[in-house]
Amino acid sequence: MKSKIVKFSSKGLILFSAFAIVMVSAMAFSDPQAVMNLVGVQLPNTDAYSSIRGVYGGVGLTLFVTLLYLAIKDYKKGLVFTTVLWGCYALSRIITIAVEGSLGAFGNQWLLIESVLCFLSIILLALHGRAGKKAVPSIA
Repeated sequence: MKSKIVKFSSKGLILFSAFAIVMVSAMAFSDPQAVMNLVGVQLPNTDAYSSIRGVYGGVGLTLFVTLLYLAIKDYKKGLVFTTVLWGCYALSRIITIAVEGSLGAFGNQWLLIESVLCFLSIILLALHGRAGKKAVPSIA
């Protein structure tokens, strides 16, 4: 029973991550400036629009497809992937704090979200490891 809950929760986290990313990806494909408006940046030319479509749109779509595949085919590897994905997002914000200074409300909100998603992935990985082990009978 416990392993079914861990499996269901793991797939849920992976799918949540996939859909969170594809929402930004869709926004980037349809209106790159809308993505940059979230952080108060004006795109100055078509190369900038193309870059936002490529990074947030194209790479985001690639991450979405990868996460969907992992949720279906190997959710354990999917958890490793979400741990690294959200951990690296959080790490990038921590580096920004160390190098450039405090984040604004947007950055702080996302640092919290990314950290929580990374932590949940780690917890589910740990639970998966425990759920997969069989109890060893005691001698006493």
